[in-house]
This record gives sequence, structure tokens and C-alpha cells, in this order.
Amino acid sequence: MADHIWPSGLTETVDGGLALHGHALRDLAAAYGTPAYLVDVPDLIARARAFRDEFATAFEAIGTTCDVFYAGKAFLCTALARLLDAEGLSLDVCTSGELAVATRAGFPSERTGMHGNNKSVAEIEAAVEHGVGRIIVDSMVEIERVVATARRRGVRVGVMLRVKTGVEAHTHEFIATAHEDQKFGFSLAGGQVREAAAEVLRHPDELHLLGFHSHIGSQIFDSDGFRVAAERLIAMQLQIAQEHGVVLPELDLGGGFGIAYVPEDEPLTPREMATQLAAILRAACEEAGTPVPRVSIEPGRAIIGPAGITLYEVGTVKPVQVDEDLTRSYISVDGGMSDNPRPALYEADYVATLANRLGDDKTTQSRVVGKHCESGDIVVRDQQLPVDVRPGDLLAVAATGAYCRALSSQYNHVTRPPVLAITRDGVRTWLRRETIDDLLALEGE
Repeated sequence: MADHIWPSGLTETVDGGLALHGHALRDLAAAYGTPAYLVDVPDLIARARAFRDEFATAFEAIGTTCDVFYAGKAFLCTALARLLDAEGLSLDVCTSGELAVATRAGFPSERTGMHGNNKSVAEIEAAVEHGVGRIIVDSMVEIERVVATARRRGVRVGVMLRVKTGVEAHTHEFIATAHEDQKFGFSLAGGQVREAAAEVLRHPDELHLLGFHSHIGSQIFDSDGFRVAAERLIAMQLQIAQEHGVVLPELDLGGGFGIAYVPEDEPLTPREMATQLAAILRAACEEAGTPVPRVSIEPGRAIIGPAGITLYEVGTVKPVQVDEDLTRSYISVDGGMSDNPRPALYEADYVATLANRLGDDKTTQSRVVGKHCESGDIVVRDQQLPVDVRPGDLLAVAATGAYCRALSSQYNHVTRPPVLAITRDGVRTWLRRETIDDLLALEGE
């Protein structure tokens, strides 16, 4: 196995199976069923601490602080929110549902931020009532809504402006989020940022303009895009200071830090990214002659993604003659696009391995597929797997902690898997498995 794509607590048992912190995966499958999401909790905590500590150190060296906001959209539940709170991280939510989880967890409101490109009046009301530390506004309509809500409640709300910096991250079209032709934010090139800033500053009793927010995309493996975004945002902050006499105190550089899904992926470590971003920001501020603002970043996938794996049971194995030179083994498992839609959404790659025993040294070209009524229901598109994979075997898929349970569905009325938090001390159910009764509970008469 390529160790850098698997959680640090995953080991091989004496008979060739896999175990997570001493818990054999076949035992977990027997006790909790499959499919199941497994989270290596010590691995998760280590990644959260690495972002917290490395960014604190790097930005302290340039005379400022850096707040780490976990991006709840990657995966969120009450237990995880409490864990993140205990580690001193902040939290980004983007819907009333995610805010409700944060509230249930008792997550500090001042360390909670509210995202989203189309926040309803009710969601803004809930965020203001909760006392979130910041709302990232995405349109002039949202500015009006936040002003009206703050005025009704007699409070002043901290806001940031989501900015399209014109940076196109080298990633899939559907997860690149800073170019012009997409739904998020105010255009920097089109003058919308200046207009939005002026509008916010016209309401000093209701709104406190904290600064600008940028998110250039996801699965980013270098800092080049952040450099361009930071330079443009600092230049705009200088312009706002010159036009309005207001020095904006904060800057959010977003997230999107990549992780390794396949052995060829080589993401930057938190230390490397922190050092590079701090140097970028210091240079941009020195060039502009402005003070270095308080910084925030938003890792989600980079914290939870590598800590998670999904465990499946093989149902059928079918050889398919693709052409005269290739026979592919189609390995069907008991989950699929309902528990991981990412391969169908944007051709995401994953790696699987036999988890219950040692397989044959001889391998064959394989495709791991799900049980749903879609030809695009693919879990792992192409991989060499042992020729002796058979029904009843277990397959583990790496790096599924982010955007799998969060994007999961009940397609074909398949119930969603549980999320099991694994430590050496035991197994804790973060989210239980859905049941048929859960599905039928939504039915009308």
C-alpha cells in the first residue's frame, strides 16, 4: 500500500488483513455491517493540530495571527464539531442545517462563520441570532438582508465580502471557484467589490466590514494561485483604505488544500503551505505598504479526508471483455454512488485494497463498481487488484473522509452507511446507519 494515502493508524494483521488501531476491519464489518465509513480519530486530530500549529507559527513570524476555520461542508457531525472545538479550531458552516449541528455541539458562536451564495432570510436570521463571528456575504441582496436583520435585532454584524479574484486553480471545472464565470462572490475585475464595500460601509451601525474572502478552488497542490489572489486582495484593501479611510483588519485566503487520493498525488504539508502563504502575504503587504492583516484559512478535506476510509463487501465479480487485448474484472460492492458520488460528479480517482486477507500476487485490471442502476456508478475506475478477489471479500477505499458522507444520497432507496470513529480504546458511532424505517418515516399517508 502507498502509506501516504491511508490513515496513519491502518496496519496489516498477521494473516494479511487490515486493522485500524488494532481493530481488524473484518471484525468491524461483522459488528457494524457494510458499507461503513471509518474515521481514524488520532489521525484526524494530528492533522487538525498540524494546521493549527504550523499556521500559527508561520504567521506569528510575520507579525500576525492565523485562524483555522474547519470547512464543515467536507463532513460535519456533532461529535466532530466538539472535537474541533477542543482543539481550538474555528468552524465554517453554509446552511441552517450545518449551523444547527454547530449549535447542538455547543460550538462557540464567535468562532463560527456563515458561508453560502444564497443564504435565505431565515438562515441569516438564524446566524445573527446565534451570534456568529462573521457572515461571508456573496451578493448585494445578501448585504440588504443582513442589514435588515441586524437593524431588527439591534446588533452589529461582522461581515466579509466573497471575492472572485480571477484566479483559475488547476483543478476540475466544478471545483474551481475564483474565475469569473461561476456563481460565487463579487467580481474584482468588474468593480463589484468596490461597490459592495462601499455599500457595507454605508451601514456602520449594522455592519462591520472585516475584510475580503477568497477561495480559488479545491485539490490545490501548490501556492501559485494563492500568490496571485493575495496580491490582488491586498491591492484592493489598500484601495478601500484610500477611498474610505478604513483599514480592513482581516483577510481570508480560503481553503482547497489538496490531499493524496492516489499514489501519484503529492500535496504540500501544512508546514510547507503555511510557510509559503506567510511569505506570500508578507511580500504582498510590503509591496503595497500596508499592515499585515489577521489571516484565516479554511481546510476541510485536508483535515478529515485522509483520516477516513470506506469499507465495502464484494457481491459479485464479473470478467468483461473490453477489447481483444483487455479483459477487465468488474467488482461490484454493496455501496456505490450513494455513499460516494465524487467519481460520477467529477471523475474523482480512488484506490482500493483487499481488507480481510492477503490476496494473490497476480493481479488483473479491475473496476470497482456500485449496486445502483447507473452505468456511471463507479467507485474505483481502473486499478490492478488480485485475481482471486471473490464474493464476500472486503475492500477498503482510501481517503473518503471528505465529501462522501456529506454528499451521500438515498438513491434507489439505499440507506446511508454509519460513520464509525476508531481509536485504540474502542469504536464510537458518530452517525448510525440509516434504516428502512428512516426512509419510510418521510412518507405521507
